[in-house]
Amino acid sequence: MTGHNDAQADGQGRIYQASGNQHITEHHHHSPDWSGPDSVRRPAVGRAPVVLRDRTGEMDRLRAAVEPGIGNRVYVLHGLGGCGKTAVACTLFDHATNQAGRIGLWVNASDPASLRAGMLAVAADRGATDGELMGARSGLRPAADLVWQRLDHSDRPWLLVLDNADDPAILRDGGWLRTSPAGIVIVTSRQAAAHWWPGAELLQFGVLPRDEAALVLRDLAPHAGTVEEAAEVADRLGRLPLALTLAGGFLAHQVIDPWTMADYGRRLDGGEGLDPIELIDQGAVDSSDSRHLLSRTWQLSLDALANQGLPEADSLLRLLACWAGDPLPLALLSGADVGSDLPAFRIESALRGLLDQSLTELVPGGVRCLRTHGVLIDSVTRTTPADQRELLAATAARQLKAALPEAPERGAQDPRVSMLAPHVLALLRRVVDWSVDRLVVEEATQCSLWLVVALHRGGDYSSALAVANKAVELAKQRLPEDHQLVLRLRQRVGRAVYRLGRFEEAEALHRQVLEACERSLGSAALDTLESCLGLSRPLWQLGHEPEAMPLIRRAMAGRTEMLGSVHPLTLVARAYILEVAPGPELYEEIAMGQTLVADCHRTAGEQHSITLMAELDQADLLRRAGRAAEALPCARRAFAAHEQRFGSEYPITLAARSLLSTVLAELGQYAEAIEHAEAVVEGRTRVLGASHPWTLSPQKRLGQYRRSHRQP
Repeated sequence: MTGHNDAQADGQGRIYQASGNQHITEHHHHSPDWSGPDSVRRPAVGRAPVVLRDRTGEMDRLRAAVEPGIGNRVYVLHGLGGCGKTAVACTLFDHATNQAGRIGLWVNASDPASLRAGMLAVAADRGATDGELMGARSGLRPAADLVWQRLDHSDRPWLLVLDNADDPAILRDGGWLRTSPAGIVIVTSRQAAAHWWPGAELLQFGVLPRDEAALVLRDLAPHAGTVEEAAEVADRLGRLPLALTLAGGFLAHQVIDPWTMADYGRRLDGGEGLDPIELIDQGAVDSSDSRHLLSRTWQLSLDALANQGLPEADSLLRLLACWAGDPLPLALLSGADVGSDLPAFRIESALRGLLDQSLTELVPGGVRCLRTHGVLIDSVTRTTPADQRELLAATAARQLKAALPEAPERGAQDPRVSMLAPHVLALLRRVVDWSVDRLVVEEATQCSLWLVVALHRGGDYSSALAVANKAVELAKQRLPEDHQLVLRLRQRVGRAVYRLGRFEEAEALHRQVLEACERSLGSAALDTLESCLGLSRPLWQLGHEPEAMPLIRRAMAGRTEMLGSVHPLTLVARAYILEVAPGPELYEEIAMGQTLVADCHRTAGEQHSITLMAELDQADLLRRAGRAAEALPCARRAFAAHEQRFGSEYPITLAARSLLSTVLAELGQYAEAIEHAEAVVEGRTRVLGASHPWTLSPQKRLGQYRRSHRQP
């Protein structure tokens, strides 16, 4: 101010400057200068657990930590949001205050303001004066020093819980996290990186075991269904404590038309137009708190990562959500690039951020994997912006194709291949639900086809069938039934059914696919010729060689014309003729077999699977022609080569061993024939099952060999 009216106000005073007569009326309303929590002596939780399920080992460790005379320790309970860290801290709080003789102090550490206010309230509780508190609030004295001075001089031992400390930097700034001989500190956090917690003991928390997860639902809604029904719902919820608590709360508080557990489980599958995540969130007590809602709790962690300079973590999580919640080989992320939102060189740092925030986790094992919770994936998927879906799905498909073998050899596959099955199907489901461009749907469908072929050639026929059936069901929602990829998947269904010994069913399936191929692709197309071979196999097993042989000859002729006589696909068709040739044609086919084996050696190599197949078929052809003595050395070589190439229990190795056993028996060498037949029966029982036709037939022959061997 200027002139002769200079003045100074103090406290609540005011200064007014005017010329002329003025009448001023001022009213003062005094209110308490306090913005802290109403209480630090009670856990600030939305819904305390009725009974804390599982966590027995962790609770034993924590109960021991709050026994009398123990201090100077910090325990960090970390894990995915919603995994029950706060519930464990709350249970320990009750034990410490009711049985262990400690004062319990509870502070919300989710943001700087709440932490500061809560810790100053702790200082007040432990005897800080109004003057000391005012100095700390105004910045005239270090607030954290005041709090810890009062905690150090507490007249009673205490337990301090710093809940929801998902950003450890908040604790580090100002030195809010310390130890004291007077008490024990418990921190709950999603932040798993050990470097944030020097000197602390870290306890990781995940999902609940199936039985315990079912009991959480039963604790809240005991009349809604049986334990097994509750377990099925728990599985659908990924056994995540937050999801279980929300579901149980919803079931417990319905009034007009209460649902059973089974009703709830059906609606979780998305029936009746219900969004599963929205349904789960309806069980929340406080719908304004993001931590209590599945649809919003993860965003807290992503916001924290963005504040730490890792906005790419959001895009990486959306990419992971294109796949499944099963263990995902880390190699799948190598070279991933989702444009400017997630360039390849930022994948590593984004992944570390997700790991640190417990949004995904590393899985121990022979193959380095990470796992993202299924409910989190569902939640992220539903909120993925429509304009990002196509790029994410295309990237996910590209990464899968790079990890899958395009033309796998027969024999044991890379263990990572079978691990990709749930992720391939999850991606196909995403592209169907998201209505992305048809080209992306085709890429995802191609991934499923490559996977099915790899599983089949690895000898896992049941998995190949399951994946193929599901892939057909999903792909047909976006692609026409006569699309080449759909037809090829249907062919693989028929092949898997045949390998599982269901010959009549395989015949019907292959007939349908052959008709579809002829109708949409033409009679000379390679896929049509493949269906001819596919149909020939069950026909042969059912004793219909006269119908099978023309199909094989048609395939061989067509492939020879289009590809040449020594193309791998033509060589396969030529080998089929050797295997199926009926009696009148045996002698003619033996010469063809010799030529075929020579062509295979020359063009494919001695150890190639097609060469081994041709040699095995030639040995069987000699046996059927009555030339067992000539067939024996061929059968021995075929078995030895298959065992070396594929292992002793690979299906084709067992077929080679079965042939060797049969040739030995025909030559009267029953002791060795029985030895091999026993190994075949045992192996096929393990691999194919005791009731499979290919297990029963050698079992029957084994009995015949034993009887013949006992005869004088």
